Amino acid sequence: MGIPLRLGRTSRLLALAFGLFAPLMASEASAIPDTAAKGRETGLPVPRFVSLKTGNARMRIGPSLDYGTKWIYVKSGLPLEITAEYDNWRQVRDGDGISGWMHRALLSSRRTAVIGPWLKQPASLHKAARENAAVSAELMARVLVHIKSCDGSWCTIDLPHQDLSGFLEQTSLWGVYPGESIGD
Repeated sequence: MGIPLRLGRTSRLLALAFGLFAPLMASEASAIPDTAAKGRETGLPVPRFVSLKTGNARMRIGPSLDYGTKWIYVKSGLPLEITAEYDNWRQVRDGDGISGWMHRALLSSRRTAVIGPWLKQPASLHKAARENAAVSAELMARVLVHIKSCDGSWCTIDLPHQDLSGFLEQTSLWGVYPGESIGD
């Protein structure tokens, strides 16, 4: 849940507490294209997901410190999608569809996700990667999770600051592309 605060004419402050996002429609979740482009600076696929390395991170209107601040994110670990690269700057999109530029030093390759805001029911955290496996927890929309691995259908996750891990269906996460494999 974001709390916008005006910072001048075009700037806003987004205080993201507990890794919560405003609603995102399921149709907005995008898939990795079969022919993903390579970033002009890193050679890595674009688009791709990363996470916010630190709190108090500024999203800017353009790729330079000369551009104004669009948002300030205060919750580290939030998933962001890189959609373009320019020098040391990355154009990113958050789970609300807000797009802007962030310096690469603010981003981490550590994969995180949030439980899909489009879900009408809590997501079941299973003890095994099967729909009929025992459920260890029910996770509400927008809860932040750390991704250990994904096989294209299921993701192994843990919750930051919790002694809780398990398996979630990949389609219930924003921060992972449908069918994407990660890790193992």
